[in-house]
Amino acid sequence: MKYQIACAALALMSSAPAFAQEEATGPVTVSGSVALVSDYRFRGVSMTDKGMAVQGGVSVSHESGAYAGVWGSNLSGWGTFGGANMELDLNAGYAVDLGGATLDVGLVWYMYPSGLDTTDFAEPYIKLSGDVGPVSALVGVAYAPKQEALGKTCSDAACTVFRPGKKNDNLYLWGDVSSAIPNTPVTVKAHMGWSKGNSGLGPNGTSLAPTGKYLDWLVGADVAVPGTPLTLGIAYVDTDIARVEENYIRPNFSAADGSSIARGQVVFSLSASF
Repeated sequence: MKYQIACAALALMSSAPAFAQEEATGPVTVSGSVALVSDYRFRGVSMTDKGMAVQGGVSVSHESGAYAGVWGSNLSGWGTFGGANMELDLNAGYAVDLGGATLDVGLVWYMYPSGLDTTDFAEPYIKLSGDVGPVSALVGVAYAPKQEALGKTCSDAACTVFRPGKKNDNLYLWGDVSSAIPNTPVTVKAHMGWSKGNSGLGPNGTSLAPTGKYLDWLVGADVAVPGTPLTLGIAYVDTDIARVEENYIRPNFSAADGSSIARGQVVFSLSASF
């Protein structure tokens, strides 16, 4: 579940699709990218059972600030939501230049083709970004209003009492920083986010914030390959979800080998922009 393409490891943790930017040659600009990642991490949690993912997206923007896009990734395990092992995100929004900063307001619709209707959901977001000297910074808020896809289908951890139709909301706050190292193709970056939502099992044993409240973070670097559209990324991703919390939602919250899908891990990415 993600808004943005993982063309860099930082993009694996954010809340809105980030597509490659091209120089505008008219009022409308089309851009996009494709990527191969060693693990699709959404807000610190693996959506591919700690396995590889192929991802891609396209965005269309207007000089007025309006934009729309589509992004997709394969899934496995916790992130499948009963669908065809695929996530397809549609997003649209409006970015306003405030003079030294950019305000971005939009919405993402998360879809899981061939899955249950109750697993699709919408999440509006607001982002404010700008540069402070050599550092680029972004803060954001994403709030998904009460929807069945975010509801708690069971009243206890053992999931013995079902509550079909239950609705819940989800709040995500995050911040990103990055800075290019002078005279090199390297950009260093960091991310921190905080989730608050459903403290239990949602539809098909999944939840946007599986333990109710938790922190996720990332530190890493991207390397632009000179003379090519390629970017190599590496990042360490982790959460503060405790093992005792995970135990209440196993085996859903485990990879195929029984290991945790929310523990710290190094994630690699290779992307190409167009």
